Amino acid sequence: MPRFTRHLAPLIAVLVMIGCSSALRWAPEYYVVQGGDTIYSIAFRYGIDQRDLLAWNRIDNASLIRPGQRLRLSAPGGSTAGSVSTPPPSAPRAPPADRPVQSVGWRWPTDGKVIASYGASAKTQSGIQIGGKRGQSVRAASGGQVVYAGSGLPGYGQLLIIKHNNDYLSAYGHNDRLLVTEGATVKRGQPIARMGLGPGRRPLLHFEIRRRGQPVDPIPFLPSR
Repeated sequence: MPRFTRHLAPLIAVLVMIGCSSALRWAPEYYVVQGGDTIYSIAFRYGIDQRDLLAWNRIDNASLIRPGQRLRLSAPGGSTAGSVSTPPPSAPRAPPADRPVQSVGWRWPTDGKVIASYGASAKTQSGIQIGGKRGQSVRAASGGQVVYAGSGLPGYGQLLIIKHNNDYLSAYGHNDRLLVTEGATVKRGQPIARMGLGPGRRPLLHFEIRRRGQPVDPIPFLPSR
């Protein structure tokens, strides 16, 4: 076997494994801020607690980032460059000490059946899909502040992220139209978007709950229906 082929083969194997498995992803050590990014959208993209992202980069004000700025995505002294990591495991059916339903006061974000459960496929490794009709109302699952509104995160379409407290965020993807803007304060049940088309041109809402940056199964947090 030629020398270059011997060296290239392990690299090809790794790339194929990454491309074929939804359980693997490339984890860079730094991220360069793009136009439209927020601390919350960057933390959301990489599954990081926004407080850690601020601390690692010695940023006091989450709004003070600018395009071209380089942000560390791991604790100083740690090394994640060029590593392959796995997403966090599914959360238990209900974190017993946290009482999520009572502490935040969750509600279903839209009418419709769950058509793809948490972790069932590569598209729901971080949330669930709720089916419905294009244009139907999407509502805030709990009160909070809109910390991201846009289409800059690949795979989510028109996306909203709401911060509920220091621990919890919720996310609403594949919207047809956004009814609120970044920085707005919203109430539980308030209309925030209109349902759009997801994968396969199917009307659906991609919904996530994240606790300290990590996705959890939303179902235990939502009331029975």
